[in-house]
Amino acid sequence: MDVSKIRKDFAVLNKEIGGRVPIYFDNACQTLRPRQVTEAVMEYYESYPACAGRSVHKLATEVSLRCDAVRARAAEYFNAENPMEIAFTKNATEGLNTVIFGSGLTKGDEVVTTDYEHNSVHVPVLELVRTSGVRHRIVRSAKDGTFDIEAFEKIMTRKVKLVAMCFTSNVTGYTLPAREVIDIAHSYGAKVLLDAAQAAPSRKIDVRALGVDFLAASAHKMCGPSGVGLLYVKGELGEAITPRIFGGHGVTDTDVASFTLLPPPERFETGLQNYSGIVGTGAALQYISSIGLDEILDHEISLNKRISHALADTDAVSIVGPSDPNLRGGLFSFNVKKLSAHDVAMILDNSKNIMMRSGMHCCHTFFHMRRLDGCARVSVYIYNTKDEVDIFTEAVKDLANKFSSGS
Repeated sequence: MDVSKIRKDFAVLNKEIGGRVPIYFDNACQTLRPRQVTEAVMEYYESYPACAGRSVHKLATEVSLRCDAVRARAAEYFNAENPMEIAFTKNATEGLNTVIFGSGLTKGDEVVTTDYEHNSVHVPVLELVRTSGVRHRIVRSAKDGTFDIEAFEKIMTRKVKLVAMCFTSNVTGYTLPAREVIDIAHSYGAKVLLDAAQAAPSRKIDVRALGVDFLAASAHKMCGPSGVGLLYVKGELGEAITPRIFGGHGVTDTDVASFTLLPPPERFETGLQNYSGIVGTGAALQYISSIGLDEILDHEISLNKRISHALADTDAVSIVGPSDPNLRGGLFSFNVKKLSAHDVAMILDNSKNIMMRSGMHCCHTFFHMRRLDGCARVSVYIYNTKDEVDIFTEAVKDLANKFSSGS
């Protein structure tokens, strides 16, 4: 993996901001976009700026063909059996909400989640509890921050209709033993929904090998444009999911008192779509696939190991999540004694141009359950370098020495 070559594709990494080239460590929020993606987006606006699936003129036909090609590319990316198992949404959040609210869960049904869910899963489940009488069961993590498979098995009963879980945590970087979880859930007759927003950018996901029923991801976390999500719905299961939005293009016909939905995936694509974003998503999938997901993950872990090793003897720094960097992928979440997470992020931004995330990362429950006020989070990706990591670790050591020394 030629990082120096990759960096040339990202315009912002070749510009100075405040007198320095930025060190972008906020990839778990959203990645940067290579020129191949921005060029694909601009090509749409300059060459075929029309609607898909409605008009029959040449420009509309071109948009339809391009969107079909991206759907096929996304199906290949996740090894879906059929491109029609992939729906375009505006982000993973919409896809997750579509499945959670559209599954027809009623009073007495149970939904099982982890204790580190993003609010995109946690809040919809809480709303189901409030409005429908569904019961929410939470699997507490093991002491080392990993998933407790035995605790999960103890929770499972025939009352559980949906297991909705974070594939890779956006706080700790820990990745769920998904195949085990899915096998256990299916043995009790439950369906499984995976939030793959953090997993999809760097991990090979084979939906058929996993046997997962539903999976959602966001293009903006995988070098694609903002405003596009990918929702996988296995085969015939799409017919049983009620859309969250109704209107134009989601139906085949309407009458005074009735309507007929289109089959999946188009029933989930109501309204004018983000065509430029969809085309850009296709370019993003091609871009990261050409690098190789195994190579991307290896690169992330190697940088995480370098960070972890450099800060291992800095007592004022505490890691949030498993201590083993092999279990954290590209994420290094941490706190510095006597400093708030926001202080850490702002100081490093102002002093070294290190751009990272701080706070509770849309996972408030995770922090409340652990009595933490939040954390600072570094998340690396394909264009980050060892030199950037070294600048970061030295800066954190300086912070710890300056603000955390003494009692």
